[in-house]
Amino acid sequence: MKQFAEFIPLIIFFVVYKTVDIYAATGALMAATCVQMLVQWLRHKTLEKMHLVTLVLVLGFGGMTLFFQDDAFIKWKVTAVNGLFALGLLVSRYGFGKNPIKQMLGKELSLPDAVWDKANLAWAGFFGFCGALNVYVAFSLPEAWWVNFKVFGLLGLTLLFTLATVLYLYRQQPAQSTK
Repeated sequence: MKQFAEFIPLIIFFVVYKTVDIYAATGALMAATCVQMLVQWLRHKTLEKMHLVTLVLVLGFGGMTLFFQDDAFIKWKVTAVNGLFALGLLVSRYGFGKNPIKQMLGKELSLPDAVWDKANLAWAGFFGFCGALNVYVAFSLPEAWWVNFKVFGLLGLTLLFTLATVLYLYRQQPAQSTK
């Protein structure tokens, strides 16, 4: 259920875009994200770093979109989020010696550090790729294509990459000895 709740602001953005326009959708995204964070805070008395970064970027880029009446800002938000995630993975690993992918999944799987490092680098590359692809779609194709890409394309790519990562990690597990 938590994973579904993560997509509520995106769904609201999509519906409002289809029924009104990009500016109303941006305002709705900002409001929905604020409500989502408030609910998270009231339920758990904490917000994850990823949620805080997303909130700041949604409010910052969304605010500029509305203030300047220029949809380029909300389009750049997607690239900024992906870029920060990629940077965060790299800085965590190579600046602080912590592998975020291993921290998330290491309790479930026992794998060599080299495997975790490859997965971490792959995710950093994936986020970088998604950020670059967003720039291409946002500024080379019609706005409606970008909205569909933002809502469905990036979600589909993320699900496929998650599946590929799970398959990769599963195949790297040492064979269980049978006695």
